[in-house]
Amino acid sequence: MTKRINYMKESPEFFKKLMGLSMQEKESSIEESIRHLVHIRASQMNGCGFCLDMHVKEAKIHGERELRLYHTPIWRESTLFSPRERAALAWTEILTKLPEHGVPDDIYDRVRGQFSEKELSDLTFSIMTINAWNRVNVAFKTEPGTADQAYGLTKAGLS
Repeated sequence: MTKRINYMKESPEFFKKLMGLSMQEKESSIEESIRHLVHIRASQMNGCGFCLDMHVKEAKIHGERELRLYHTPIWRESTLFSPRERAALAWTEILTKLPEHGVPDDIYDRVRGQFSEKELSDLTFSIMTINAWNRVNVAFKTEPGTADQAYGLTKAGLS
């Protein structure tokens, strides 16, 4: 895989704003473990190797169990996820691959049963943010693992 362009260098203003949005997630009402699952699942769906690699390592560093990481693509069949995590993963999937006629009421109602309005709004911004990162990294073929040193991801012991 050959990286196409360095979007951080070419569009530093946009990069800085998107990075700021990512940093704001840390102040979110959504717990870190769910944010990790959301980032991983959206990155899997979008085929973003760079983001998937990064977020699996971050989750591992923050104590996520390895088997849950392996089960993320099969979360519906797995018994390892709570109802709240399942709702977050369902919301991630529906917003990552928007259906032609929008988000069905039954999915919204199921998710709304697990999250307050503030939490659901914060979760939606988290999903929007990872999808933006996925799109820029897929478009420009950012190589997985190339930011491990800069982001302290070597601590995961997966490199």
